[in-house]
Amino acid sequence: MKRIVYISLALFTFFLRAQAQNHKNVYLFAYFKGNGEDGLHLAYSTDAYNWTTLKNDQSFLAPTVSKDKLMRDPCIIRGADGLFHMVWTVSWKDKGIGYASSKDLINWSEQQFLPVMAKEEGARNTWAPEITYDRQTKTYMIYWATTITGKFNETASKAESGYNHRLYYVTTKDFKTFSETKLLYDPGFNVIDATIVKNGKQFIMFLKDETPQPAQKNIKMAYADQLTGPYSKAGNPITGNYWAEGPTTLKTGNSWMVYFDKYRDHQYGAVQSADLKTWTDVSDKISLPKGLRHGTILTIKTKELNTLLKQ
Repeated sequence: MKRIVYISLALFTFFLRAQAQNHKNVYLFAYFKGNGEDGLHLAYSTDAYNWTTLKNDQSFLAPTVSKDKLMRDPCIIRGADGLFHMVWTVSWKDKGIGYASSKDLINWSEQQFLPVMAKEEGARNTWAPEITYDRQTKTYMIYWATTITGKFNETASKAESGYNHRLYYVTTKDFKTFSETKLLYDPGFNVIDATIVKNGKQFIMFLKDETPQPAQKNIKMAYADQLTGPYSKAGNPITGNYWAEGPTTLKTGNSWMVYFDKYRDHQYGAVQSADLKTWTDVSDKISLPKGLRHGTILTIKTKELNTLLKQ
């Protein structure tokens, strides 16, 4: 009986590898589960709709930095140096973020704590960091959401522990030296969970309007000609009558997909558009691993997937 099971598992793994070989694009979803205690989880897809866990949904990297040792909201990009660079939320209340790099998404460098908000005495948190690379300036921008006590009082609220976020950033060319922290985006409301992608000559920011009263809790878009801004006024929501957060996006052909966590409904959602103006809800067409919390999507090579499938 055991031999039959082993053969079946081998055949299943062979089928997955053969299936991946037939596709030029392989998409990788980096995410966390629970509160982020066990670290980095990965899933892949060849069609952007159906996602399969890797390593039986076990963690690829356990968090080691900050007092809380969490690894929430992982963001991984492939750098111009060929390395994979990752940042993540280390704590609900810390003044910095986590950083590590890898050649293969399996073996990671020593984890570092980047104290990006340490100079702000009133900073309460550093949430959902992401990285975007600007090929023109050969610079990486790391950005995140922070509430600083006493700032932006025009949108202050006592709801939800009084959090009142804006987006901040640092830049780096080598992940060794970093610029001073600066304000990236003040849209005139409480904002978190930004992700920025290049489209032609423009940069598009997908963001969450975190306004608690009256509740918004939706995904909107803003544009800029330069990665560091200034960004335009946020547009109308692209998500529907539900609470959404943690947007991440990919483009397949001429179609844009934006995935997000329907966190009150304990499920994932997605919207699709060909022109970035008209959006169609395709939540019923996607299939993601159970318990997946938000993270980011990147494209990897078939040979890289084959290596991950062996784990």
